[in-house]
Amino acid sequence: MSKVQLTINGQSVTAESGQTILEAAQAAGIHIPTLCHHPALSNHGACRLCLVEVKGMRGLQTSCTCPVAEGMEVQTETAAVIEARAFSLQLLFSERNHYCMICQESGDCELQELAYEHGLDHWRYPRAYDRMAIDASHPYIIMEPNRCVLCTRCVRACAEIAANHTLGLRERGSETMICADANVPLGESTCVSCGVCLQVCPTGALIDARSAYGGHEEELAHTLSTCMQCSVGCTIDIVSRGGRVLRVDGVWGSAPSNGLLCVDGRFKPLYEERERIAAPQMRKNGKLAETTWDEALAAIVEKLTGKSVVGLTSCATTNEALDAFAELIEKVNGKVGRLTPPALDLGYGEPARLGDIENADFIVVAGADPLDHHKVVGYLIKRAVDRGAQLALVGESENALSDHASFVAPYAEAEKVVTLAAQANHPVVIYGAGLVPAAVAAFTSLADRACFLALNPVCNGKGAKAAGVAPTISHAADVLYFLLGEQREEDGFADRINGAFVIVQASYTSPLAEHANVVLPAPIWTERSGHVTNVEGNTLSLNPAVPMPDGVRDETAVLLKLLANFC
Repeated sequence: MSKVQLTINGQSVTAESGQTILEAAQAAGIHIPTLCHHPALSNHGACRLCLVEVKGMRGLQTSCTCPVAEGMEVQTETAAVIEARAFSLQLLFSERNHYCMICQESGDCELQELAYEHGLDHWRYPRAYDRMAIDASHPYIIMEPNRCVLCTRCVRACAEIAANHTLGLRERGSETMICADANVPLGESTCVSCGVCLQVCPTGALIDARSAYGGHEEELAHTLSTCMQCSVGCTIDIVSRGGRVLRVDGVWGSAPSNGLLCVDGRFKPLYEERERIAAPQMRKNGKLAETTWDEALAAIVEKLTGKSVVGLTSCATTNEALDAFAELIEKVNGKVGRLTPPALDLGYGEPARLGDIENADFIVVAGADPLDHHKVVGYLIKRAVDRGAQLALVGESENALSDHASFVAPYAEAEKVVTLAAQANHPVVIYGAGLVPAAVAAFTSLADRACFLALNPVCNGKGAKAAGVAPTISHAADVLYFLLGEQREEDGFADRINGAFVIVQASYTSPLAEHANVVLPAPIWTERSGHVTNVEGNTLSLNPAVPMPDGVRDETAVLLKLLANFC
């Protein structure tokens, strides 16, 4: 990009061609107030709070939509500009009931902050407000239209970031309202609960049902970590207060998803109902009973000595824990493997990154259903389709992306899809554990043209592979050691015991833990420290936001303590 020289408030500013006045001012540290603008969204120019004067241009300009030009002279704080902004604020406060004393965003509201900035202490145009019904039909989000300023951030976020297009506008003029689908309750709509609308809302119009009134910003702690709900590895901001997690936010501009989260990363872990394993347990007289760490570890050391041992992991833990687990099992001459088979290693093609999905003009999804198991990847595919990319699905089962696909083919017709993909400029192949060998052979001809993204069905499959954990393994052994992390109990591990002495190291109770001989508690996602390896092969950090309960110990520390007995 070429450089552009302009002047803002008498200060010489260098900007990139194509930037707006607002972007140039922000880069130069010059404040211009905004409300409908958000850096992750397209510019809208609706709130009229970023108005500026530009020499030679008639009237005031919205700086978020006005591009910079060589030699442009801009003033951001003239009397006319300040008066126009204050007038816009007065109108916004008069359109809906923005009585701050009963609003859950009071103290953290962008509209309220703008009012203070412009010296507003009363409404110039008071009126009897229409009563607008609150929509609390959604399990995680409350819609409060009385607080809405119609900035359309939520509408643009739903369309541009999540590519879901659930939110829109109905009616016109002063009757305009945000609505879901054909004006149905949000809880009955096509909303996928990604929560991006909630995070971009500048007022109390969209409310997090769980964290409302949980504290003002200055009372909250923010911990950057990595989501462990799938293998994408989105960066998350864990927001807590007093040792209690209030909510999870995406982090704008952060790899790999640039702030986009899904329901599994933003909401579901906060609504966990499974019972925590809070202390070590041992089976005595046929029943599990709490015991000390020393007694539990001594019993495990005894059983691992001189017996046939198989270690089985769900991979839902850190690289450090997986390394220690693999080394421990190998030291006792055992074998270590995964409980869930990974996606095949094709052995050809350039590995894809998530950014390649958005830049693709032809996307093949084979043996995977991203909107089910890797939702953020699914959203990125939908975004690419919105921008004109063609989507082809290859497989035998139902796929949630079917409505967005140009081509749907069984594995027997994979060659037809390969022929179409070979004609594209930037093809991407996304595949999962359901890919069959015949399709693997069919995609060989794309090895030099496409990049390939493997979607492992668990959150840290690449970390497990690096630790030497085998893709599959026989469960026949005297001792079975399960390292489960936060693996959900419905995966049926209890059926794989086969009369062995069973050790379970996990965060939550499950049918398997109830059948175990020794149970060791493990931390959960808000308590873990260490690293994971995501779908792109990047090593990402996990940072604890709250302390572990007294009876819980870090998995890696426990495994290393066991390992020390065999070195």
